[in-house]
Amino acid sequence: MKSDRLLSILLLLQTRARVPAAELAERLEVSVRTIYRDVESLSAAGVPVYAERGRHGGISLLPGYRTDVTGLTSHEARALFALTAPGSHSALGLDGALRSALRKVMVALPAPHRPTAELASRRILIDPDRWMSGPRPTVDLNALETAVFTDRRLRLRYRHSGATRSHTYTVDPYGLVAKAGTWYLVADRGGAPRLFRADRIATATVTDAPVRRRPGVELADAWESLRREVEERPVAVRVRARVRRSRLDMLVRIVGSLLATRVEVLPEPVPDQPAPGRDPDLAHVPDTDRAPDPVARGDAQVVAPVGADAERTDPADGSSAGDAAEVGGAYDMGDAYDEWVTVEIGYTVAGAARQLLQFGTDVEVLDPPEVRAVLAATAARITDLYGAGDPVGEPAP
Repeated sequence: MKSDRLLSILLLLQTRARVPAAELAERLEVSVRTIYRDVESLSAAGVPVYAERGRHGGISLLPGYRTDVTGLTSHEARALFALTAPGSHSALGLDGALRSALRKVMVALPAPHRPTAELASRRILIDPDRWMSGPRPTVDLNALETAVFTDRRLRLRYRHSGATRSHTYTVDPYGLVAKAGTWYLVADRGGAPRLFRADRIATATVTDAPVRRRPGVELADAWESLRREVEERPVAVRVRARVRRSRLDMLVRIVGSLLATRVEVLPEPVPDQPAPGRDPDLAHVPDTDRAPDPVARGDAQVVAPVGADAERTDPADGSSAGDAAEVGGAYDMGDAYDEWVTVEIGYTVAGAARQLLQFGTDVEVLDPPEVRAVLAATAARITDLYGAGDPVGEPAP
């Protein structure tokens, strides 16, 4: 609507001294000509707005002009109060500032919108942490935040994944990113974008040297480039495997973006007869695999036990230990649900396919032969380890 667009232009101009018409057009998804017509409409309504043409021109308000209108609709207020997850603000030390800001916004809201905003904060909860992530190491973002907001270079002592020693780097920070409960510093090192996990930074020192970022590159640009680098690594080994349909959901959740083929996860078949001694109304039991925790490409990890009992007692899928007791043991879902499904998985190296061993005999690699050989050799070493009797270094009882 034009009225919403005029208000958006007014609010944007209040935050910047001058905004190019092309930028306003891109943000509001209209043409530059429409922006100039909107500026004329604002001027006709008494708003002291004017346009300057030329290379350094743009749309501006007269200095000192402000409006008290919040411009928030009922839906916007609900979105604001619902999406204020506490985790990110806590790490930045902004919990108190967030609560104060929300109180001020609540006061400024039109009276009819206040109940909606308050209800959203009570009815919607956002937990940014992954399932079963465990206690997270304490992360001190003070130095990183100072460097980001003062445009200063950083000197880091950083430990890479799997390394036992830290390395020292001088970097040019773009900003901080919180992803799935983990904080990252996005910075250039030697003119190239790099990603540093905040919990692996041993020390961070803000230098007096001004930051030297690549021209025209913003945090969002650098992050998108790094994100693609992590998620879209070239596939060197394509593994064809078969998985029991009863384990397909878990495989999709753990392997995640490594799947090279689209897998249609079919709904669990409903048995004809309920299990003996069981309430007929509970005949259909939804799959209760562990909650999703997809592994990053090249950094595979086991996120859940794969036994049937562990699955059936997962609260993340609506079941509990009490539910498992009521079911009374394993339930035969029939031959249809025990069928095999063929999938294709892409790995950067053959050794990464060892993650499939966590599925035991429910997943079999069909080809290539070299991956089957890697898994067979690993399984043989595991057999030797556990078949030798007492643990290494442990005296016999």
